[in-house]
Amino acid sequence: MPFSPSEVDFLHQHRTQIEALSRTVGLTKATALSDAQRARQELGEAGRAALELLHARRAGAEKFPDTWLADHDAAQQATPVAVARERARRLARHGSIVHDVTCSIGTEGRAFQEAGLGYIGSDLDPARVRMAAYNLPDALLMRADALVPSSSAEIIVADPARRSGGRRISDPAKLIPPLPEVMEAYAGRQVAVKCAPGIDYSEWPGLVSVSGVAGAVKEACLYSPGLAEGLRREAVMVRPEGIDRLDDTAPEDTGVGAPGRYIIDPDGAVVRAGLVRQYAAREGLWMLDERIAYLTGERLPEGRSGFTFIESVPLKQARTALKKHDAGTVEILVRGLDVDPDVLRKQWKLKGNTALAVVCTRIGRQGVALICGPRVSEG
Repeated sequence: MPFSPSEVDFLHQHRTQIEALSRTVGLTKATALSDAQRARQELGEAGRAALELLHARRAGAEKFPDTWLADHDAAQQATPVAVARERARRLARHGSIVHDVTCSIGTEGRAFQEAGLGYIGSDLDPARVRMAAYNLPDALLMRADALVPSSSAEIIVADPARRSGGRRISDPAKLIPPLPEVMEAYAGRQVAVKCAPGIDYSEWPGLVSVSGVAGAVKEACLYSPGLAEGLRREAVMVRPEGIDRLDDTAPEDTGVGAPGRYIIDPDGAVVRAGLVRQYAAREGLWMLDERIAYLTGERLPEGRSGFTFIESVPLKQARTALKKHDAGTVEILVRGLDVDPDVLRKQWKLKGNTALAVVCTRIGRQGVALICGPRVSEG
């Protein structure tokens, strides 16, 4: 539940009590009732807001400092630190002042300030602006409608809300504010707009940069042509060992062939950015089918996981094949077929002793099950 401005002030003024409360609550479904009782005993009616804050801090553990003020939706949408820093580095090459017109609690502002950029933050939600003011005490912040330009900053950054009441919004026209209206409001300006990675961005004239952390896709950022640096598509993969980038200028001369030693599911950012062929060419892999994003090869790319290929059978024969291999548990991946892994698992009724994996996909016109060993990693 969103905070009111008065609740934000209370949470800031009672930081010490809330820190003490955090050491006595479990923040799990099992402890929800006892947590609520303890929070009410310690902080009265404001106990609900305090618990919301603690849950938000846990959800945003890799996105902002654990002393920040945040509500649940803001924490869910907040950009991971490494992704925000990459964006800040790009924008710092093109300007000196950035206006974040949907600043929320200030996550992007922190990265921009670290990159040496002048930062202006604004948001229509007074409670979010108040939280940002406490989180970034030296920032220039104001309450303003993102659809009404309120500065002459060189670069505009927007992150329309993709969640409301804990539910994800997938329709660009229903984002808050609506994506088409954001684009119209800043026509002719240099913009960077963060979006859900699943939207149709095929008509975007600039760069679409898809970012993922540890294989999980986090966002697609639409950069106007003046910020694109000659690129149309880019995958930014944040891994423990560093940042891996791939873009559409890379060679894409890869072939299609029978399964090799390994089956590889490329990083989600690569798939969403439409750079599977470039990734395959870079890593010495090939495709199983030119329309499907699974790859194969004789080695695993460094830092990636995959599956040792055993055999390929028609999907309808998967249960028999798994029984032959004494399968007891399976990791199921599906792409290119309209099948539900949970339904398959129930239908197969596996009772063996071996852990395997099954990649269900389409090769040509046939649905196949690629029977593999369990997931293995390289590096």
